[in-house]
Amino acid sequence: MVLECFKSYDVRGRVGTDLDADICRGIGRAFAQVMDPGSVVLGRDIRATSEEFQAALAEGLLESGVDVIDIELCGTEEVYFATDHFDAGGGLMVTASHNPIDYNGIKLVERGARPIPPDGGFREIRDLVSAGIAAPDGPRGQLRHETARPAYIQRVLSFVDADRMQGRKILVNAGNGCAGPTFDAIAEALVGKGAGLSFERLHHQPDGSFPNGIPNPLLPENRPVTANAVRDTGADFGVAWDGDFDRCFFFDETGDFIDGEYLVGLLAEAFLDKVPGAKIVHDPRVMWNTRESVTALGGEPVVSLTGHAHVKATMRRVDAIYGGEMSAHHYFRDFMYCDSGMIPWLIVAEHVCRTGKPLSELIGTARARFPSSGEINFHVTDAAAAMATIEDALAGGECEIDRLDGTSLDFGNWRLNLRRSSTEPVLRLNVEARGDRALLERKTEEIRAMIRAFET
Repeated sequence: MVLECFKSYDVRGRVGTDLDADICRGIGRAFAQVMDPGSVVLGRDIRATSEEFQAALAEGLLESGVDVIDIELCGTEEVYFATDHFDAGGGLMVTASHNPIDYNGIKLVERGARPIPPDGGFREIRDLVSAGIAAPDGPRGQLRHETARPAYIQRVLSFVDADRMQGRKILVNAGNGCAGPTFDAIAEALVGKGAGLSFERLHHQPDGSFPNGIPNPLLPENRPVTANAVRDTGADFGVAWDGDFDRCFFFDETGDFIDGEYLVGLLAEAFLDKVPGAKIVHDPRVMWNTRESVTALGGEPVVSLTGHAHVKATMRRVDAIYGGEMSAHHYFRDFMYCDSGMIPWLIVAEHVCRTGKPLSELIGTARARFPSSGEINFHVTDAAAAMATIEDALAGGECEIDRLDGTSLDFGNWRLNLRRSSTEPVLRLNVEARGDRALLERKTEEIRAMIRAFET
């Protein structure tokens, strides 16, 4: 029987129901057998069960003869970095990121912080754990506690010139997740290199009880606390992270939330200013702003399937300097092609300082030229039937159809993308238009009405 905690690329589930210490110990054993890593980096987030689950993972690895490098409380990107930094054969991060408080999970990578192929090693690990894997006989591995944070900080700071970062105030909301201590170390080093920035901190201390709610700034109901703090403090912009800070979210100086696709365009612009002609990878859900901005700046836009494994693989294949998804995952060639939630705010801060323009102005033109709906999720009885109904009703004539990732219908002046979730009966809709918000809103409502017939 396949365990429910194994998803497409990672492990996550409800504690005590889908995931417990015994399963974690089995994952450690299975990772050792399938990946033969020699050594593995382990990290954890602040959740109540994360230390217990990390210890169980470590035991499964150690009893299988694998050396364990424990970097303790950290962000997911620090596990990615440490895996590469220590030349370990793999990395495991215990985290449930933005999931509800009774959830936990594990993110897994192989040597070089590369994703484990979902139809290869990851499936083999899943099958071994599901079947029940016993502790092997043989010598134990060695456990040691290390930190890669100083080297990690130097790497993320290598993306910016501290001397150019002057006279700005930034509001940061760690959401009581893991971001606070890492941010403090980065900020101290940044100021030490000559940056003239000041910071306002909100919900900064890690606290696994999440007294201010689960850190998931993508949810509209969670945004006002950061937006209000930006306005109250007079910050030049705001940044909020999810629990393991592999995603970051931005608010301009007025407190307005900035949708992820516009950040992809802005970060692409910042990179192309420094490396003309570079390749930029993007996902296909909302893409007109990114593609036209990159092309206008002399870069080369490259579309990829949605999802971190796909984006990273595409970036490696074309040697892209940067890749971004509208879901606020941002990937960097010079960071092992991995996603980071710390590098983006540094680049945005440098870009705001260099241009002398407020963030609202840097984003405003793109918002006006390419308004978008944001991702709308529908719980449906039959996602395939809903998609077919919409395509039958809309396709034809001048419509271009693309099935790279779900179904995309391009009508010239507006475009939609419909995707099915791989893990739940959810249909995800994104709509974008060319300079016509009224058209965007009208078409979005028309499609909403069609999907409502299939909602649960």
